[in-house]
Amino acid sequence: MKKVSVKLIPSIIAGFLLAGFIVNAQNSSTSHIFQYSNKNLNTITTAVPFLMIAPDARAGGLGDAGVSSIPDANSLHWNPAKYAFIEKDMGFAVSYSPWLRALVNDISLAYLSGYKKIGKDQAIAASLLYFSLGDITFTDIIGNTIGQFKPSEYAVDLCYSRKFSNVISGGVSLRYIHSNLTGGQFVGGAESHAGNSVATDVSAYYQKDFDFGKMPAKLGVGINISNIGAKISYTETTQRDFLPINLRFGPTLTTNLDEYNSLSIMVDINKLLVPTPPIYYTDSLGTHILSGKDPDVGIVSGIFQSFSDAPGGFKEEIREFTFSTGMEYWYDKQFAIRGGFFYEDKTKGNRKFLTLGAGLKYNVFGLDFAYLVPIEQRNPLENTLRFTLLFDFDAFKEQNNKKE
Repeated sequence: MKKVSVKLIPSIIAGFLLAGFIVNAQNSSTSHIFQYSNKNLNTITTAVPFLMIAPDARAGGLGDAGVSSIPDANSLHWNPAKYAFIEKDMGFAVSYSPWLRALVNDISLAYLSGYKKIGKDQAIAASLLYFSLGDITFTDIIGNTIGQFKPSEYAVDLCYSRKFSNVISGGVSLRYIHSNLTGGQFVGGAESHAGNSVATDVSAYYQKDFDFGKMPAKLGVGINISNIGAKISYTETTQRDFLPINLRFGPTLTTNLDEYNSLSIMVDINKLLVPTPPIYYTDSLGTHILSGKDPDVGIVSGIFQSFSDAPGGFKEEIREFTFSTGMEYWYDKQFAIRGGFFYEDKTKGNRKFLTLGAGLKYNVFGLDFAYLVPIEQRNPLENTLRFTLLFDFDAFKEQNNKKE
């Protein structure tokens, strides 16, 4: 159980949700104009950042890469278009990730996803992402208890994927987002409420078989623009915040080394498509933008503006890209070893970590594990073991047919 003052609610929420994930920083001057440097910390902050957490252990072991990896039951989060190329007819997966385990033991992320093929070229899928912040006791400024609440957030997804040709598919998903962090408590003199929004993902996937030397190989290339949706707020008086609209793209090369061994290498590149905080200064006439652009714009304008609004110009825009690289080795399609690396520039959050993972498949069931090793700073997922349980309906049917 955690005790917090109502006046500290915004800070506590930020600590739970953003620690080691998205750091909020806005450089400003309160008395005079100063020279902005590309070395200044200027991270991008959005609402509901839990939508950007890698929910499954397979991608978690690959450095948070998955936009073009071999399709599986968890593809809805990474690239819905991949479902059209999935080989199995039906399957689902359940994932669990402890969060901030080094500080508390009751915060976690759970993910349930499943898919069903419709003929050879189409598939539908659904998922539930649930983020629990545990049990919080709210107190006033002098420490008196004024309420108790269990903050939580969740997102429900539905998606449709279809092949346009033998090598290209597209996918679209619809997402409902609910974020209840304060339980109706008053924050800054205003009554709070749950935040709600609706968003969509638009994605594409390319998959082509070819010969890599004397070895059969497969090239996958994916792109996904996720969380395109209405802004969200928690009180009637505050400004509405952007969802974490994100561009993710990258390739995967898979080679079959021989009859029993295969190796995949992948790269994911990400960029948040929301405005970068500008640099402000104040004078006797008020507050003005020194460098950058006004972030108070619409959703479509914000997406396009995100490519050219960094106060530090082109150099800072490049620093807003994050990179995930992963490697996956399978033996006899039954045992997997994974490794990965995630990089984010120090001026944009400074997340850098290594990941390790393993996977097992046995008849109907599969089990994936992931472990994260931070490099630059503490991470909410350090010293925790994430896992995903997969269920293969095709294998289940085959097993029953053999018994009959």
